[in-house]
Amino acid sequence: KQKLIAEKETVMASDTFWNDQSAAQKTINELNSLKAAVTPQLELKAKLDDLLVLEELVKESENDPDLAQELANECQSLYKFLDEAEIKSFLSGPLDANNAIITIHAGAGGTESCDWCEMLFRMYSRWVEKRGWKMEIDDLQAGEEAGFSKITARIIGDHAYGYCKSERGVHRLVRISPFDSNKRRHTSFCSVDVIAEIQDDLLDFQIPDEDLRIDTYRSSGKGGQHVNKTESAVRITHIPSGIVVSCQNERSQIKNKTTAMKELKSRLYERIQDEKRAEMDKFYGEKGEISWGNQIRSYVFQPYQMVKDLRTGAQTGNMAAVMDGDIDLFVNAFLRAGCPTCRNKNIQIDDE
Repeated sequence: KQKLIAEKETVMASDTFWNDQSAAQKTINELNSLKAAVTPQLELKAKLDDLLVLEELVKESENDPDLAQELANECQSLYKFLDEAEIKSFLSGPLDANNAIITIHAGAGGTESCDWCEMLFRMYSRWVEKRGWKMEIDDLQAGEEAGFSKITARIIGDHAYGYCKSERGVHRLVRISPFDSNKRRHTSFCSVDVIAEIQDDLLDFQIPDEDLRIDTYRSSGKGGQHVNKTESAVRITHIPSGIVVSCQNERSQIKNKTTAMKELKSRLYERIQDEKRAEMDKFYGEKGEISWGNQIRSYVFQPYQMVKDLRTGAQTGNMAAVMDGDIDLFVNAFLRAGCPTCRNKNIQIDDE
């Protein structure tokens, strides 16, 4: 891979490199992918070499306390780096490096579920922000009294889909409802669906016009000089599959239609791949009905505070941190669960 990196960098130095924009972008993407695989390995080796030198210095100084503490600190730093590198090594799927499209649907629970939908969106927004990624809302449907009944957003970042796929499923909330004057405890549900944003070269297939129903409508929002005044929002229904996508993010109807078509093709591509693998339940059937008994994770606010992933056993009592976007505990546990070596250790994972 280092040899390939050198070859591609030589190609990029050519005066004619940008003559073919499409080929140039493909080369850049391939180079970035190669560097993403090689750089952590080189950094790990360099850190280990430095650590071995420091260890020798500690021995020669007859365990000088300052050097010994520095060695301990560097060991912890190396362990953390190795842990992150190991997690990223699990993201080897063909689409793991892509951006992600996440959709949150409010389920059983009425206004409570719509509020829960907004809370989940805030949680993911904070998580995305902490990772240095970017989130763009494509479609938002407000609840009747509070929150959202549905929201779709694109998450743009390195291996976004690889990490986000762990969130696919039904999320259950238990709390004392702020909408109940009797202060009773309520249970609410939301469904989270995640697909990879497919690159254009994989989406080079045509959908017959007769298979599509395209509706335009006025964007929802707080108004302004443009929003709500023109039918710029677009909803596309793929009649054979029943897949519905919509976009109202842009002012231009044409741009919204382009974005919606890309999402539709991404969803169709995902479904085609699932059918080829004969594992439709992995992506669509697994979530089941958005109600009791189908959840992948429970968030309990009262009578105690606990977030627990029912697939991996990962759990924490730090509810405030989780709702503020600290969900790597659950994401990493899911990725490790796919690794036989990690799974066979049978370790209970918690916030300690």
